[in-house]
Amino acid sequence: MLKHRGFPGRLPGTDFQFTIRRANPKGVTPITRRERFRDRKPADRRADAAFMEALWQHFGDQPFERGNLDAGRLSWLFEREVVAVEDPFDPESYEALLVINLDIARQSFPDIFDGAR
Repeated sequence: MLKHRGFPGRLPGTDFQFTIRRANPKGVTPITRRERFRDRKPADRRADAAFMEALWQHFGDQPFERGNLDAGRLSWLFEREVVAVEDPFDPESYEALLVINLDIARQSFPDIFDGAR
């Protein structure tokens, strides 16, 4: 499992996790699309925005390996702001390649992508 050095481990001051420390010996947690409803708590929205900003700062518009990025946090953005590069996509692979979908990410998080390429 690739560890993304320099990527924040969590949202500061919270328990919202962005990375995992080690591979799960019982099996890889799959990435699945989670629906974000309008009534989500403000803290959850801040975590999504902070995670997206970290992805943008760390990877930009380039494909990246899932590695030690938290599956739960990725699932809140998956198939919208973050999409699979490969077809077929293996949601249970630490080597799965993902990329930021800039068009949708700009709409969802305009504060992060102001002035972005």
